[in-house]
Amino acid sequence: MSNIPLAERMRPQTIEEFLGQEKVFGEGSFLRTAIKQSHLPSLILWGPPGSGKTTLARILSHETEAEFVALSAVSSGKKDLQAVLIQAKENYAQGKQTILFLDEIHRWNKSQQDALLPFVESGELTLIGATTENPSFEVNSALLSRSRVLVLEKHTPATLLTLLRRAVNEDNELKQKKIEVNDEALTFIAEVSGGDGRQALNILEICSTQSKRITSELVGEIVARSHILYDKGGEEHYNIISALHKSMRGGDADASLYWLGRMLEAGEDPLYVARRLVRFASEDIGIANSFALPQAVSAFQACQMLGMPECEVHLAQAVVYLALSKKSNALYTAYNQVKEDVRNFPNEPVPMHLRNAPTKLMKEIGYGKAYKYTPDFKDKASAKQEYLPEKLRGKKYLHLS
Repeated sequence: MSNIPLAERMRPQTIEEFLGQEKVFGEGSFLRTAIKQSHLPSLILWGPPGSGKTTLARILSHETEAEFVALSAVSSGKKDLQAVLIQAKENYAQGKQTILFLDEIHRWNKSQQDALLPFVESGELTLIGATTENPSFEVNSALLSRSRVLVLEKHTPATLLTLLRRAVNEDNELKQKKIEVNDEALTFIAEVSGGDGRQALNILEICSTQSKRITSELVGEIVARSHILYDKGGEEHYNIISALHKSMRGGDADASLYWLGRMLEAGEDPLYVARRLVRFASEDIGIANSFALPQAVSAFQACQMLGMPECEVHLAQAVVYLALSKKSNALYTAYNQVKEDVRNFPNEPVPMHLRNAPTKLMKEIGYGKAYKYTPDFKDKASAKQEYLPEKLRGKKYLHLS
């Protein structure tokens, strides 16, 4: 038996073997046309783990007969890049194309990414960068403008089921083990793999090391909680917290509980969630319900005192309360307007009548003069005075419905 993982053994080598991503690589797609015309531009492949970014890059290199160089931004640096650029220049002089596949391109800093620019711009190097992060934030704008961004989606369960069946029927090592597995177990693997082809094949391979007869029960034991797709430092982290926030804002308590569970069951720090709930209580509820903020703060304190898993129920209580509460963003919008005026009028003088006058000199020059001490007035009309700077007089920030 070889030490090559099943996912690597099953990696497609040709266009015909590639599964999924029809929008990006299907018949009539931009990529298919580029291959037929032998004009492959620099690309940024943006997609989740196991969506086929590396496989697609290798297939493209085979189809264009270019020299293919693969680097990982995690383990490579300036010295590795310089060697590639020198080789690319030599290849270009001989009329040969060089494709640099840079996995996790978002890991390279600005200067490293900038070093690629002149070579990509001159055509001496075709870059295929792969990233799981949004390239708008992680790839230099200059490099991004010289590349075509292609968005790969998670594989569907149907695509993964086809991939798994192919592995069972075609992989020599699995056939030698005489593995018995039915479609029910393979479908289960496809469904719990989070759209990740590599993950699906890894689960199948681990199961095959445990038993020659793979059942749904065995798959469940192997998978446990590891299939939950959630990167605490990546985009999915922000996608899910956004879903929680918007579900609460929309008053859907059930959806709010679901997104909370997605985070907590994947190991999210409960204090992170609690902080977001405290913010939500004022941003989206505010003066519509004065009990919302104490409820959120109490949940935060419970998380500090108890930690997981005990505090999960306190977060659930707060999430449901906030979701079902009456909403108002009056405070949020009002303070945003205040910040804008502070930026536009950063040094407006405090009106003289509002200034404190602790010294005789200050009183003599008018500090505090004509200030109306409101408790001395029986009616509001008589106590009326201006509290804003002159340029902002009459401005209304708070709009209550």
